[in-house]
Amino acid sequence: MTDAVNKDEGVVRIGLPSLIALRHGAESLPLQAGRILAPGSGNYRSPFKGRGMEFDEVRPYMQGDDARTLDWRVTARTGRPHTKLFREERERAVLVWVDLRMPMFFATQGAFKAVRAAQAAALLGWSAVSQGDRIGGLVFSETNHIELRPKRGKAALLHLLSQIAAHPAWQQRASSADAAGLTQALARLRHVAQPGSLICLLSDFSGLDEQGIAHLGQLARHSNVLFGAINDPLDAELPPPGSYRVGDGMKFLSLTTADKQLRERYRQRHADQQATLQQLCSRHRMTWLPLLTADDPLRALQRGLGVYA
Repeated sequence: MTDAVNKDEGVVRIGLPSLIALRHGAESLPLQAGRILAPGSGNYRSPFKGRGMEFDEVRPYMQGDDARTLDWRVTARTGRPHTKLFREERERAVLVWVDLRMPMFFATQGAFKAVRAAQAAALLGWSAVSQGDRIGGLVFSETNHIELRPKRGKAALLHLLSQIAAHPAWQQRASSADAAGLTQALARLRHVAQPGSLICLLSDFSGLDEQGIAHLGQLARHSNVLFGAINDPLDAELPPPGSYRVGDGMKFLSLTTADKQLRERYRQRHADQQATLQQLCSRHRMTWLPLLTADDPLRALQRGLGVYA
């Protein structure tokens, strides 16, 4: 029994020790504005808008200072021009939004989508903590929703990772997929996300509707959004012509892929769906972050963010 559990670890389920072990890999995944090399965009062009700026102090105006930062009250009081100095906010709220609905427990290669989502959440979380950010998250399925407000430090991340690893969805699947759960989880995310947050979405986005799209647009107006779209190779294309037995461990059916037109319609539908999501990201300046079940999650995140280890 133990051997079977060990064999499944990192494939169909994920444990807290495995998520903690990803800490060192996250060192090569900076999430700071100006530190990410985006391919084709020039040196140090980042997909992030950067953290907010907070007032630091006032000092006498010096040649080269931006006139827009003049402090007119101090200038009027002293009779000499003074300028405001600002500094980058020391802390940023990072929220990881992890989909554990029934469609996420699927893969034909690599590991379940849910496993990849958990691993990506851990990598992004460790990176955020190493940079002094506050970390929180929302972990949801059809029947269970866990919400953790952003807090500072390693303990906050360990609590989040333990909630992901111990979520009931790993043991008890819903009887049917609930597309409405995705929209509801996005609505909850809008409620808790503070302006200037970094929001990391990790899902296959199955069942995304117009209301969910509207929530995404509102989130992107005030925050940086990483759009982690997780797919399996079978989502994109049916296997070669033949008859296949597929199942979820409880129910099985026969899949026949000999029809060329069926395979083409299947391929085109997925391509259209992905194109729609990419256009959504482009329109709202969200960072498109594709991840396949067959991918190494760290390499996929590096590739999506334009980071070169």
